[in-house]
Amino acid sequence: MISTLLAGFLLGLSLILPIGAQNAFVLRIGLRGEHVFAVCLTCALSDAVLIWAGVSGFAQFSARVPWAETILLYGGAAFLLVYGARSFMAAFGTASLRPSEAAPESLGRVVLTCLAFTWLNPHVYLDTVVLIGSISTQFEQHKGAFAAGAMLASFAFFFSLGFGARLLKPFFARPVTWRILDVAIGLIMWVTAARLLLGDGSA
Repeated sequence: MISTLLAGFLLGLSLILPIGAQNAFVLRIGLRGEHVFAVCLTCALSDAVLIWAGVSGFAQFSARVPWAETILLYGGAAFLLVYGARSFMAAFGTASLRPSEAAPESLGRVVLTCLAFTWLNPHVYLDTVVLIGSISTQFEQHKGAFAAGAMLASFAFFFSLGFGARLLKPFFARPVTWRILDVAIGLIMWVTAARLLLGDGSA
């Protein structure tokens, strides 16, 4: 059972490590120190729900409603394009000059944005529901342990990224560094949106 748990953990970690829109958002939240726990918990719990759905066989049901993926595809791409534009505006606007003094966003707005990054990306479903769900069939008698390992990877990663971001704060003492970060985030958002629309995206 321990080996199955480890297999799930390593698979979950390998799927979540690549830099994407969601990870970039969590990193920025961690650097600003705003609602970090809530954001990390939202991301991890969302992954846990999707992983559980995949292991429970939800992928078979979702295959019967292919139109849902189309809605998620265009909805997710639109959201990423808008958020990317917002990041570019922050990078070249007055807000980027004193990020530490910018008015903090409300908890509700931050959590809703976090949920959008997770649930509006159709490739998140491919990684969690379809891929993890499919591989879990190789561990038929220990599916629970495999799923728990994948869920643990999400919790470990998001909380490490969110709270570990504070270690980078010395590098972001200057406004120009925040400007570079916002430009990078904007590019990540737009590239991810393009990949979604071109059918070559990844979570």
